[in-house]
Amino acid sequence: MSTFARRLLGAARLEVSTYEEIEADSRGTAQAMLVVVLSSVAGGLGTAGIAGYGPRSLVLGTLAALVAWLAWATLIYIMGTRLLPESQTRADVGELLRTIGFASAPGLLRVAGIVPGLAWPTFLLTSVWMLLAMVVAVRQALDFTSTGRAVAVCAVGWLLALVIAVVIGVVLGPTVQ
Repeated sequence: MSTFARRLLGAARLEVSTYEEIEADSRGTAQAMLVVVLSSVAGGLGTAGIAGYGPRSLVLGTLAALVAWLAWATLIYIMGTRLLPESQTRADVGELLRTIGFASAPGLLRVAGIVPGLAWPTFLLTSVWMLLAMVVAVRQALDFTSTGRAVAVCAVGWLLALVIAVVIGVVLGPTVQ
């Protein structure tokens, strides 16, 4: 199995050792960004399935997923390093981006949203799963000893990113007549 596939599976399984490996590998940034892009495209496909629309929904769903992830990553960085750091927290943007990039691995399953009846359950399941993966990723990347602190940083960032994604969907989404 390739390093990339092994990391995808390890990240999805919430394996701390995988997140530590990803954090330490400065060459893994491109892989992490690929996970984010693939997860966003899967989200776009699933969104198109939810909305019942075509290519426009795919593009907007993908864009919303990318923007939401970027907002989430930015908020996590600010909160984890400025507002809620622990005394041993050392912030390296690359380490954080790599680990939280791989935390998007469960989002690849959002492609199942194209199957009628599976869209909402898939999005709910993968959203919670990605939040749990993000907690593990943040705890490792920011060297938190407290899982509770990682949960707080991720949950607040997740809610704000979700609001951003909804606003994008409302503003740019299809209009009902």
